[in-house]
Amino acid sequence: MASFIGIDIGTSAVKALLVDENQIVLAETDVSLPISRPHPLWSEQDPEDWWRAVETAVGRLREGAPAAYRDVTAIGLSGQMHGAVLMDEADRILRPAILWNDGRSHEECAELERRVPDLGTIAGVPAMPGFTAPKLLWVAHHEPEVFAKVAHVLLPKDYVRLRMTGDHISDMSDAAGTLWLDEARRNWSEPLVAATGLRNSVMPRLVEGSEAASWLSPQIASNWGLPHSVIVAGGAGDAAAGGIGIGAIDEGDAFISLGTSGQFFVVNESYRPYPEAFVHSFAHALPDRWFQMAAMLNGASALAWAARLVGEGDIAGLLARVEATPPKNEDLLFLPYLAGERTPHNDPYARGVFFGLDAATETTDLIRAVLEGVAFSFADAQAALASAGTRPKRMGAIGGGAKSPYWMQIFADVLGVSVVLHEGGAKGPAFGAARLAMLAAGHSDLHTICTAPPINSVIEPSLGAADRYGSKLERYRRLYSVLKAEFPRH
Repeated sequence: MASFIGIDIGTSAVKALLVDENQIVLAETDVSLPISRPHPLWSEQDPEDWWRAVETAVGRLREGAPAAYRDVTAIGLSGQMHGAVLMDEADRILRPAILWNDGRSHEECAELERRVPDLGTIAGVPAMPGFTAPKLLWVAHHEPEVFAKVAHVLLPKDYVRLRMTGDHISDMSDAAGTLWLDEARRNWSEPLVAATGLRNSVMPRLVEGSEAASWLSPQIASNWGLPHSVIVAGGAGDAAAGGIGIGAIDEGDAFISLGTSGQFFVVNESYRPYPEAFVHSFAHALPDRWFQMAAMLNGASALAWAARLVGEGDIAGLLARVEATPPKNEDLLFLPYLAGERTPHNDPYARGVFFGLDAATETTDLIRAVLEGVAFSFADAQAALASAGTRPKRMGAIGGGAKSPYWMQIFADVLGVSVVLHEGGAKGPAFGAARLAMLAAGHSDLHTICTAPPINSVIEPSLGAADRYGSKLERYRRLYSVLKAEFPRH
């Protein structure tokens, strides 16, 4: 029986799983990753840390299900989007990778918009500091000696692919997040690439995510105890891979992803840019499909930060206490912008704020405010998508935050939609990557493989939730508007 591996290069961890041809998970593992913030607004990682974590993860899968591991036919890759891995002609890394949540290139975004006025229509979204293209312009301005040596630019998962196969390749959905892709044509845009002082030859070859893109190199196949015939699929950026994993592949399919960051994702069967609302209109990981997405830089990571702040290591236990404890301070608000924000503000300088503290405020009130604040940020995303004509009434939920029914109830109440919790929803992009591996191996057809996982539960909005949260959401929005000018701009 054939088996397949999905690997997701996340920000906080590499996640990997091994599935059989019935999509039953036989082994899975997480390997933590460090992150570096050497200066304000900076966020970087060493690409070698990704590779070491992948090798560790693959070794664990091999140990966890040795018989199935020997039958691996194909591997799919997913990864954090927008990261810039810069290499010279010999594929040597020139500097640490600049990540999706790095905010240093705000001025370069304005410069790109001046150089290519219709950038948002071509690339599916206006220039924002998290994307890859302005990072390269920042390097050109501030590290010209590095920029002069750049011969290859890869995204995080595609650096791992290079180490696995020796090939410089990316897929459409990950390339979509660079600001270099002509989304409608599904090819590199020469004007956008040239606007960052680069040539198209620096870009990797593009494939569809479900395509058999390459094969394991003989050396890696030998090291991993696998045949050289193992296919490496095109794969996907983490947002699109999450969509594949939850079965969001056809017009109108929608889900929210609550991992380190957050996404509100809706599938389209045509390209529909709406840059005015900072909605991302990107190529999906499947041919002839696109998606609209609102992207938030602060998801479940805000809860993890708050738990550390109050000295709580058991997040599940903390959430149970919050759910069981009546609020002592119902007016408390939290702006979750610990890493700035993308949709709808495009504001790398925004910061987190607790507002409305009083002497009665308890730990559980703080955590509840964080849960609500993240949900309010998704309500802003919902409004941005609505302005682009997209109004889903029911959606799946994936990512670590989806493990909490209590938090998902808050989401359902704030958004006024049904939230569907699927079996294995927390696996997200790694599972989607495994499905892309199955497609690349020709194992079956799209609609047979990319079905929605079994439903565990459907969470409906509570009676009176709109009244309870409506005024609080408006206060949340006004608070950001009032404080925006006060956030330090450095």
